[in-house]
Amino acid sequence: MITIEEFGRRLRARQITSAQITDECLQRIDADNPRLNAFIRVTADEARQQARDADREIAAGHDRGPLHGVPISIKDLLDMRGLPTTAASRVREGHVAARDATAIAHLRQAGAVFVGKTNLHEFAFGTTNEDSAFGPARNPHDPSRSPGGSSGGSAASVAAGMALATIGTDTGGSIRIPAAACGLVGLKPSLGEVSIEGVVPLSPTMDHVGPLAQTVADACLVHHALLGDARATLPAPMPLHGLRLAIPRRYFCDLLDVEVRARFDEAIARLRAAGVHIDEIEIHHTAAIAPVYLHIVLSDAAAYHASTLDAVSDRYTPNVRIRLEMGRYVLAEDYVRALAGREVLTREIDAALAQHDALVLPTMPIPAPALGATAVQVGDATEPVRNVMLRLTQPFNVTGHPAISIPSGRTSSGLPCAMQLVGCRMQTDALLKVALACEPQITPESPRSGNVGG
Repeated sequence: MITIEEFGRRLRARQITSAQITDECLQRIDADNPRLNAFIRVTADEARQQARDADREIAAGHDRGPLHGVPISIKDLLDMRGLPTTAASRVREGHVAARDATAIAHLRQAGAVFVGKTNLHEFAFGTTNEDSAFGPARNPHDPSRSPGGSSGGSAASVAAGMALATIGTDTGGSIRIPAAACGLVGLKPSLGEVSIEGVVPLSPTMDHVGPLAQTVADACLVHHALLGDARATLPAPMPLHGLRLAIPRRYFCDLLDVEVRARFDEAIARLRAAGVHIDEIEIHHTAAIAPVYLHIVLSDAAAYHASTLDAVSDRYTPNVRIRLEMGRYVLAEDYVRALAGREVLTREIDAALAQHDALVLPTMPIPAPALGATAVQVGDATEPVRNVMLRLTQPFNVTGHPAISIPSGRTSSGLPCAMQLVGCRMQTDALLKVALACEPQITPESPRSGNVGG
């Protein structure tokens, strides 16, 4: 599968066209979507027209930047004018967006080609993509397994070659979890950096919009387009020698599948061998992470859904409806305590990063779980699937720090594993420079090995 970087080079060298690559993506959708259920809506005619327009503009010397002519998919939680925004729910039947979400408007300005809208866990309120009015999306590496959630269809679309990149949302890990499950790079920017206007909310307190892509470089290019900075070029990576990372081992490495742990330790060893200085640190108050997250997300979600829960509760999938109704029983004092706990956790992550360029930790404690599984064995413990999938990503939604998931190898059965880098708040570009430097060591088969920077 061609990367956005390679696509851009070959497009501008007149070796390929946007129409050609877009048609290849659409052919893959035709062939594989019946099996993977990654897309809710395919916009084939519109995509082909956008691709032809991009080719004409570039030929005429009107180059919009690195995303010009690039076929991408969009999570069906973002408004695209003239199309339904289903949020994978029967609750929104009949809805048609009057205008683009701000992020979509920026992508249009960048010349991106939209191949369709992707499946998700209903209203983004889940980690497996199983609770959807359109049925579950499936993992291209093993269709009996989840592609992660809630942006599962988005991740599956890129992993299966149906798009060169995709846009997801992340409230507790919904970009990074699917990226980990499907072997992609997934970037959650700093809180508030990319506009969430025109995005169906789950928790406005913690909602983020960001890219899933094949490489850190591609994610960087899409991220800047989402910001409205369509002509941005790749930054120089930070030098590996002198780079300082920190592993918050307690809590963050306590509960890991044996092969996830092995791939993490191997990647850490490669980073150290390349000259990266890695300390072991401790984040305090980690016991508060899950309750702080839950009290905020449940309250925010219940408030947004209050009228439809009263009027059409039977249109929700049962599991999502139950979670939403739980939010109605959160006490105001518990919500206020959660907001205070959020501030404590934010200060602790800030302090951990004060002497380091990034934190490094696994993205998901387990490989992609089987569809239908409600619990999973992790070492000697049996854990609820949802809880264990969220465990390592939700802290950074609570605190708003930017985080990027990078593939770190595979299990013996071929399932992807991944690790996260976490950076300082409102310094996503600095985190991306760290990630560009580290990617060839984290991902053994990285397409950027020997070609870092650009």
